[in-house]
Amino acid sequence: MQRADKPWWCLVALSGALTVILGAYAAHGLASRTTAAMVDIVETGVRYQAWHTLAMLAMLAWRSQDPQPGQRIVLALWALGITAFSGSLYLMALVGLSVGVVTPIGGLLLMAGWLGLAVTALLSR
Repeated sequence: MQRADKPWWCLVALSGALTVILGAYAAHGLASRTTAAMVDIVETGVRYQAWHTLAMLAMLAWRSQDPQPGQRIVLALWALGITAFSGSLYLMALVGLSVGVVTPIGGLLLMAGWLGLAVTALLSR
């Protein structure tokens, strides 16, 4: 593991833990405190966070074997996308904060990360 990647590994580990915590809360504790629609919103955030956390894990595994310049950009796009997309859904459902404009920006960041992965793969040595 590259020393510069340790913060990324820690971020992925924390994202994975948060995914499990929020998923368990949505499944077992949230229903009694809010509506089914809000539970669905949290579950959507958890699902997108889980998939992109796994994608970041795969990127870090690839990076440990074959570092490429675009990999960090992809990691950053996905991290920002998770924060904006899933984070805004969590704030909306759990706190009642209306940050709906942030959600599509997060989705665009997640998409940009996938497109960045394609470019990184095409340009890799």
